[in-house]
Amino acid sequence: MFHIFKYKDINYIYDTGSGSLHTCDSKTADYLAKAEGQDVDISYLTTEDIAQIESDVAALESEGLLNAPETSARPVKSNEVKALCIHICHDCNLRCRYCFADEGAYHSAREFMSEQTAKKAIDFLIANSGNRRILEADFFGGEPLMCLDVIKNVVAYAREQGQKYGKKFLFTTTTNALLLDDDAIDFFNREMENVVLSLDGRKEVHDAIRKTVNGKGSFDIVLPKIKKFVQSRGNKSYYVRGTFTARNLDFSNDVIFLAEQGFDSISMEPVVTDIDDLAIKPEHLPAIKAEYERLCDIYLQMWREGRGFNFFHFNIDLEGGPCLAKRVSACGAGNEYFSVVPNGDIYPCHQFAGDPAFKMGNVYEGVLNGDIRRNFAESCLFTRKNCEGCFAKFICSGGCSANNYHFTGDIQTPYAITCEMMKKRAECAMHVLAVKKGMV
Repeated sequence: MFHIFKYKDINYIYDTGSGSLHTCDSKTADYLAKAEGQDVDISYLTTEDIAQIESDVAALESEGLLNAPETSARPVKSNEVKALCIHICHDCNLRCRYCFADEGAYHSAREFMSEQTAKKAIDFLIANSGNRRILEADFFGGEPLMCLDVIKNVVAYAREQGQKYGKKFLFTTTTNALLLDDDAIDFFNREMENVVLSLDGRKEVHDAIRKTVNGKGSFDIVLPKIKKFVQSRGNKSYYVRGTFTARNLDFSNDVIFLAEQGFDSISMEPVVTDIDDLAIKPEHLPAIKAEYERLCDIYLQMWREGRGFNFFHFNIDLEGGPCLAKRVSACGAGNEYFSVVPNGDIYPCHQFAGDPAFKMGNVYEGVLNGDIRRNFAESCLFTRKNCEGCFAKFICSGGCSANNYHFTGDIQTPYAITCEMMKKRAECAMHVLAVKKGMV
């Protein structure tokens, strides 16, 4: 299977089986688009045109670069737990309208995880990690910095236990940066493999949604804190992560704003919500797709000028990226990765937290619900039937199980709006790759 697409005046062929990306002329693009099933008029092509195109196609096929067989690789699944999302608190000092976690409360009482429970989560991870040597723990919320002392003690405990059992821990924290002070910065730079900092972009965009508990915008507080942190970070990983909604479909301006603040690792995610004035709807898709192209053009221009930055959704590696066995495995949530909430209850991931239908156990008991785990373990790209004919399936691996479930009622059924955005981002990422490799 292959996919024909056009970026401005450049025609691309992406072969899903081999992962090969090619450029071609408009005649070849039209001919192959017709073969792909697109409604394209090729009556203008001469017999000589078609003969030349078919000869070129045959040459690529003989090299395994077009119409290559799709992978027969089976998913890489394991009963060894590799990572936990530790909800160190279900409370927050912001009240963001679009928050999937009910402004930090997860549709329940606001509460903090005790140090004892957090350490028990670490014990659970080690006990269920099997032969894995590298383990990951993500401190999440709510707002984790509201419990910084507990995090410090738990990290120290994990390091100690890791040394005892031959495990190495990698830590991540996601924060809104409101409480990011010198002490937290020093701790993060010493102990955190990655830090994700929430900032939606321009002041008017950020402050419209990300308000403090007293209803005031948080932009003027968090921007200088995030700048200070990034300047101190050195070569260690971080991401400034924004969210765009129906209210800022011109989100490329927010990405560029963030880049101009000196941030060189940026992510801008579409909102996941059913709030009517914020939700992404089908009628927004044309504008969103156009905006991704606008962002792509500006991104490449800044790269050419030596002002390039890392934009998460334009990263794609068609040659040395994750092996196909991993790409077809889909997310490890519910099988190799779990979420632990303040009372110790275990869920497949943070986006299922608090849903009684997905409660899998408790760290104090140490036993997981086998039926739920089996359902997630058996889930992979090949069980997501809607993905069968999609060119991007080996790139997105069938999408987010939680996103699928919350919009379609089934972890196996991808949400069409998310799919459309993903496919456009993939095309833009391929164009970026082609430009950087000198293909165009």
